[in-house]
Formats: sequence, structure tokens, C-alpha cells
Amino acid sequence: MPRRLNLPDSASVATPDSGGKLFAPSAARNTEPLTKALADFVPSQGRALEIASGTGQHIVSYAKAFPQVMWQPTEIAEDRIASIAAYLAETALTNVETPILLDATAPGWGGTSVPVDLILLSNLLHLISQAEAEVLISESAKTLAPGGSLVIYGPFSRDGVLVSDGDVQFDQSLRAQDPEIGYKSDVAIQAFGASCGLMPNKAIEMPANNLLLTWQAPA
Repeated sequence: MPRRLNLPDSASVATPDSGGKLFAPSAARNTEPLTKALADFVPSQGRALEIASGTGQHIVSYAKAFPQVMWQPTEIAEDRIASIAAYLAETALTNVETPILLDATAPGWGGTSVPVDLILLSNLLHLISQAEAEVLISESAKTLAPGGSLVIYGPFSRDGVLVSDGDVQFDQSLRAQDPEIGYKSDVAIQAFGASCGLMPNKAIEMPANNLLLTWQAPA
């Protein structure tokens, strides 16, 4: 993924915390609703892959809430990898693998490891291009075990329409910095997942006009 420079401050804020951790206010806000929403998609056992785990705040919550699953955090940035490890070091969790570097927007990673039962991603699609988003989804489809779920959370347009003034302003600020990025259409993203052989589910409304888009791999 090309490094996106000069994004608006509201795009991805993470500040240094104690012990090598980074703290993202947005992750603090959405961790609880995301963890609750995942209950319908987390398998009774198996493996889960989190793409772009960020600071590590999410993965700790997921692993605590769903101990029956082995979680694999990933990130593209070394400082985020270090932050994830620092958060995990403060816990006694045994169901989280060591975080690994992964650029999920690069072709070729899908299907190169043991199939996973759940792949999830939060707050990334609006920060990458449409082409990168499509690579991420197509490679994820290759990685899912039969019957597995792909879950993507974040801000989307509703079939190309932005639903609030705040969304319009945020999307404009993103595109002003990089015309390749910005809100994606929920309908277009769901349709692309379907073209990769995944069955889309009904979009789930989340706080702050965000959506949870989900698909299931054929059994």
C-alpha cells in the first residue's frame, strides 16, 4: 500500500501512551460496539485474522470476549506492531498470536497461510483507493475457510450518497489530500465481495453513521 501522507488529523489519530503503547480515541469509542456486533460472526472455535490492527486496542477486547478463537493481529507499520505487542504484554491472554507485518492491499497474500474462519477490518477502506480495497477483499476471499466470514467496519456512502454533513466534510478532506481515497459505496463494495464468491449479508448500521459490511464464504 502506498504510504498515505498528510491525511487529515481526524483520519487516523494515535498518540504515544505508556510502555510503548499508542492510543487512538476512535478505537476507544468503537471497541465496545464492535465487540458486541462481532458476536454474530465469531465462530465457536477456529482462527481469526484482523487486518490493520492499529494500536492493538481492538484485538485485546476481541480476544477477551471470544477466548474460543485464536486471534492473529497484523499491521503494515512497525510502530503499530510494537504498540499491539505492548498492549498484549499487559494481559495474560493465550489466544493471540504474535502480531505480524501484512500489507493486505498487496496482491498475493491470500491463501498463503492456514485458512481462517473470520477476517475483520476496521476503519481502513476510506483511507485507501478503490483498487486497493478490491485487492484486500479478493485476497481475503482466498484466505477464508469454508463458511468463514469477512467483516468490514467503517464509514461508507449509501450507494454513493453521503448521509450527513459530517460525512461530506470528512470525505472532502480526505479527497483534498489524496484524490484516490475517500468513502466507498456500500453497494459497490458488497457487490465486489459477491464477485469474489462471497455471499453478502444485510449491512448493519453502527454508531456515528458507520456500517458493518459482512460476507460469508461458501460452506
